[in-house]
Amino acid sequence: MAVGDQPSLQSVRDVNARGVRTRAVTAGNPKKPVLLLLHDFLVSHITWEDVMDKFAENFFVVAPDLPGFGESEKPNPARYAYTIESLAEAVVDVIAALNVGRASIVGHGLGAAIAITLAAEHAELVQRLVLEDALCYPPPRKISPQFAHFPVLGGIFFKQFYSRSMFRSYCERLMLGPKAVVPLSRIDTHYDLLSTPNARESAHAVMNAMFETRPVVARLGRIQTPALVVWGHDDRLLPVSHGQRLAHEMTGAKLQILDAGHTPHEEVPDLFAQHTTQFLLGKR
Repeated sequence: MAVGDQPSLQSVRDVNARGVRTRAVTAGNPKKPVLLLLHDFLVSHITWEDVMDKFAENFFVVAPDLPGFGESEKPNPARYAYTIESLAEAVVDVIAALNVGRASIVGHGLGAAIAITLAAEHAELVQRLVLEDALCYPPPRKISPQFAHFPVLGGIFFKQFYSRSMFRSYCERLMLGPKAVVPLSRIDTHYDLLSTPNARESAHAVMNAMFETRPVVARLGRIQTPALVVWGHDDRLLPVSHGQRLAHEMTGAKLQILDAGHTPHEEVPDLFAQHTTQFLLGKR
């Protein structure tokens, strides 16, 4: 940040999204173009801390906590269908509640699957699309915490015995690249927000839905929105070959590979913000 620059003023709003109280953090000037940030599995809007102010220089930034995550409501899966489609429709309600009209969208992991769904089903709402280390093709089982996907016992393990040290290990081994320097306090905050019974129940329901990606793949051919695919070269969760395939299968999509793991926006935030902003402003 240059001398004299001040961090953008952030505000917090709760909106009703498909009957679920959904937390949304905003930053920047509401008169600027809108940029929607959609987070990955097991995290929240906090994951965008290092890039929020950078994006707010050019955009009005909206970063919701998806239903079931962060500081949003976590309804029982018997009441709320935690599918990619349901989460996408919740985002439609967030856009409507904030009255922001069309938005460019940056989606990371699960958030990118939701962004793809939005661009295919609600093209009128999406101006440009950035897909970061996207969940699109069938993911390896390691995308979920160890044992969590096992029938019956996996659910019990994930909901009752998944510890802080296990979560830290999962982040360090799979989410972050070998050169990553991400504050441990942020990882612990993610874990704390995941630690209530309702949060575990919701996350486990989302995890089960994440392995069915065929509808996401089927929607790719319907997307006409300008798109940038960003991938970490050392992503140990979703390999860079997924990014190369995604960019190839989307009409006119551009590909940017960064020296990072699964979370370039946290590992190389300056580069991520630079490439993303240039694309969103039509400079590349």
